[in-house]
Amino acid sequence: MTSNAESTPQTASRLPVFDKNICADDMQRMMDNAQRASNFLKAISHEGRLMIMCHLASGEKSVTELEELLSARQAAVSQQLSRLRYEGLVIPRREGKAIYYSLADDRPKQIMEVVYDLFCRTD
Repeated sequence: MTSNAESTPQTASRLPVFDKNICADDMQRMMDNAQRASNFLKAISHEGRLMIMCHLASGEKSVTELEELLSARQAAVSQQLSRLRYEGLVIPRREGKAIYYSLADDRPKQIMEVVYDLFCRTD
């Protein structure tokens, strides 16, 4: 595995370059990472889940808040939150009868920033 950092400035990238001499361990690691990335991308590929993560990128929200922000029924919001929770992208916190959700780590926020830059920013 070589880095594109060694290439010309016009083609510089943070992505690795794999050649035909890749060792079995590196190939397995690449396959494992591809599977994790695929699961992550599938989890965010639904517009409802994407919108939930947009809202959670700015901070913790209750299920009721998410319902109002999304103009969606509780059952629909809960179903999407369940998938995001299953994939480890959000974490719940109970306070009395209310359940609050937040992003589990920084990965979803990083992705939301890229999606925003690519599809929403109007510079």
